[in-house]
Amino acid sequence: MEIQEHISLSAYNTFGIDVKARYFVSVTTLDELQAVLALEGYGKPFVIGGGSNMLLTQDIDCLVIHLNLKGITIISPLSSEQTVVLEVAAGENWHEFVMYCVDRDYGGVENLSLIPGNVGTSPIQNIGAYGVELKDVFHSCLALDRTTLQLREFTLNECAFGYRDSVFKNELKDQYIITAVRFALSRKDHKIQTTYGAIADTLAAAHITSPGIKEVSKAVIAIRQSKLPDPAVLGNSGSFFKNPVVDQTTFDTLSASFPDVPFYPVGQNKIKIPAGWLIEQAGFKGKRFGDAGVHDKQALVLVNHGNASGQEIWELALKIQAKVASIFGITIIPEVNVF
Repeated sequence: MEIQEHISLSAYNTFGIDVKARYFVSVTTLDELQAVLALEGYGKPFVIGGGSNMLLTQDIDCLVIHLNLKGITIISPLSSEQTVVLEVAAGENWHEFVMYCVDRDYGGVENLSLIPGNVGTSPIQNIGAYGVELKDVFHSCLALDRTTLQLREFTLNECAFGYRDSVFKNELKDQYIITAVRFALSRKDHKIQTTYGAIADTLAAAHITSPGIKEVSKAVIAIRQSKLPDPAVLGNSGSFFKNPVVDQTTFDTLSASFPDVPFYPVGQNKIKIPAGWLIEQAGFKGKRFGDAGVHDKQALVLVNHGNASGQEIWELALKIQAKVASIFGITIIPEVNVF
């Protein structure tokens, strides 16, 4: 474990933004993390994992801790013939973890294939895709108190999961560092979810009538690859904005003016509207402003065409936000964290 100075973070964020860390250290064990947090003289630490859900707009003038904890373990006392509980270290790549499960026929995360980032940040955002959210397979997580350096277990209820939301984004923001996540997955009788998005159509095109988790995972991967850019090729953080949820009255007013607006009921008197559709209707799909741009296949994705600064991408996001609000009367909220 070595503390370095003036390190570029371009390789540690999926937008590929070249900002500098005043100090930088990568930790691979819980003991190292506790030791680093106990250090004085570096200011409030900035923790980074897979760097997939952030936009860096300036240099980080403190100690940046790269959380690189690894390991996947079966929790025997909690597992059963029907269910397996896995404890996954925060530094494990999310998609590689999903493939680990699919290869072993552990069901529940297959719809979350190819989501960028690491496991440790997944509860913070309550990541979700194609009709499944993290909370659906979440058992608990282990998190380190930044002040006391004590490890605490958080249950499903304690995490207060919402749509792309959790207690770690609200009451406990910046108070804990998640070191491991426990997942409760099915060993058999998997609940296959194919009704959301284009999964059913993709399976039908492949003449698959009774899909298992491997087939669903392959379908999700194919769909995502067809419309989402690979961060290794084109810098991005996936979906930049949350899909707005409005009440029935607001939706009725909107659909009267825009009868082709797509929508998804998400509860009593609540309607979810795809933010990508709103952005596309506002004229931003495929547009480029210098090296900051909007992806040409999915308007929900902002991209770095090479040398865009974080500030330029953020200014584009604000421009999109203002235009959508002026046309539709709906404010779309960023899903990524902006620093």
